[in-house]
Amino acid sequence: MRAYLDLLQHVLDHGLTRKDRTGTGTRSVFGYQMHFDLREGFPLVTTKRVWFKAIVRELLWFISGCTNIKPLVDHAISIWTDWPLKRYLEQKGLPIPRSDSEEWAVYRTHFEEKIRSDDSFASEYGDLGPVYGKQWRNFFGVDQIERVIRSLRNDPESRRHIVCTWNAAQTDHMALPPCHLLFQFYVGDGKLSCQLYIRSNDLFLGAPFNIAQYALLTHMVAQQTDLEVGKLVYTIGDAHAYINHIDQIKEQLRRKPYPLPRLEMLRRPPSIFDYECDDFSVIDYRHHEAIRAPIAV
Repeated sequence: MRAYLDLLQHVLDHGLTRKDRTGTGTRSVFGYQMHFDLREGFPLVTTKRVWFKAIVRELLWFISGCTNIKPLVDHAISIWTDWPLKRYLEQKGLPIPRSDSEEWAVYRTHFEEKIRSDDSFASEYGDLGPVYGKQWRNFFGVDQIERVIRSLRNDPESRRHIVCTWNAAQTDHMALPPCHLLFQFYVGDGKLSCQLYIRSNDLFLGAPFNIAQYALLTHMVAQQTDLEVGKLVYTIGDAHAYINHIDQIKEQLRRKPYPLPRLEMLRRPPSIFDYECDDFSVIDYRHHEAIRAPIAV
């Protein structure tokens, strides 16, 4: 994961200090690309612990087409909770504390308990609008995931193996417009590669998830199309570190990375839509301890 650590250092050294939507502030560079050879290991960050099962469950949630946080919250995954929680507080006319405050943490705990225990509450307040799952599976009636699998099987050398989530007609109805907004597959020499374009990337919290997630997706699609894995090309528009993550990033950069783990896929299900969380395991994942940081909402 040297490429990722080099990016963190590059942003600390050369990033511009900018205001942002959340009011937190960032150090940012525009236009950056990383390459990961998936044959050399699974690109899961080792300089801090990254929760692999959460990566898997979020990806399967996208593929399922679901846009409600309940399936994630039911497995103690809170990565999407803050946005519907903020909207809920706004609708109820309640004060909105800082996302790194103890008061916000209490709000989140109570909100998630209600999501888990009350299906009608979850239906009303847990939905994120037409975010990733909706666009992947029903982009104006088109199932983009089914279509890209079919095109890879039938016309592997096509230059149109693309899934796009930036639906300009619906972004205003999303809790958060898509950050990883387009990916394209490429077949060469029997290997499947993927290039991701991500418009805006929180490098400390978001990027480790996104890198591993699209690496996992590439492995899944390769298995379903009888191909080997090739490269993950990771392209960022606004690559930024939030100001309140700088100390955590410096701590991470002081740590020595371990060798990459490898991904083990325990079965081949009938289709891309039939994978389960327990179908995947990372072998020999050595990592440093987790580093906590607040999410900017």
